[in-house]
Amino acid sequence: MKTSAVKMLLTAILGIQSVSSFQGTSSSAHSTSLKSTDELYTPNYAPPPDKRTLESNAKKTRSLADNSPILVQGGSLRTWSYRSPLVENVQIVLSTEGRPLDADIELWNGPDNTPCKMRVYVENGQLRPFSAVIETPRGPNTIAVRNIGQLEFPFAAYVYANDIESPSPECIAASSTIQGGALRTYPFDPFVDSVQVFLRSDGRPLNARIELLQGPNNNKQVVELYTEDGFDRPFFCILETPEAGNVVRIVNTAPVEFPMTAGVAPYSIKQDFYSGPVVGGDVSMGSFPW
Repeated sequence: MKTSAVKMLLTAILGIQSVSSFQGTSSSAHSTSLKSTDELYTPNYAPPPDKRTLESNAKKTRSLADNSPILVQGGSLRTWSYRSPLVENVQIVLSTEGRPLDADIELWNGPDNTPCKMRVYVENGQLRPFSAVIETPRGPNTIAVRNIGQLEFPFAAYVYANDIESPSPECIAASSTIQGGALRTYPFDPFVDSVQVFLRSDGRPLNARIELLQGPNNNKQVVELYTEDGFDRPFFCILETPEAGNVVRIVNTAPVEFPMTAGVAPYSIKQDFYSGPVVGGDVSMGSFPW
């Protein structure tokens, strides 16, 4: 009896020790695991960004996206929407890789309301990129650019609302009235690299045609413009005038009851203008034509 009692006592003691040792092992393993996790992740832990940081990063991402040119394929449409009423004007720049440019540009201000639209044609979008400023008061506003050329003639569209160019005081001071149905021409010297054009009215609709000619009946750039209010939404553009013989012609296509004011002046001057002769004709190197 004593032997069996001793055996039972030893068995109970050993069972308790084994259970306690097992529990101790699992507890120590668990604590070791937590300790290693803390050691691995606690030194490199970074708190989640707050709401202000997330909004700042989102604004930077949107600004980078807005400041990047977008390729507009032939027959396609691209839009830029500005919901903030603080955006009062935007600048549009269209260019190609040397091919012709044919586009429709519209300003949408609410449903079925197009207060400004224009048709733009450029013979060489790389040599003479189109640049214009459109007034966008009382947002939200949307700029719509449609490539009405063929599929083989894409162009790059660049629309932004920061660092907008504006007409110079000389351009505004040189403004003169053009009656409805009349036209006026402005020839420029060869050292003028670009020309600024500023059109406005006294609050009436504005219909105009702006042409850049280089030689007789040779249109390098044409802009057909409509604005429902030439005082609230004047038009300003910059025309590149490389080489010589450039003439800007402005036609008031509206009736005689709708005069407009046009200001045209040089925008940039060539600093390295070559004044020597340009030799042409058939020249055979190493021999004489006679």
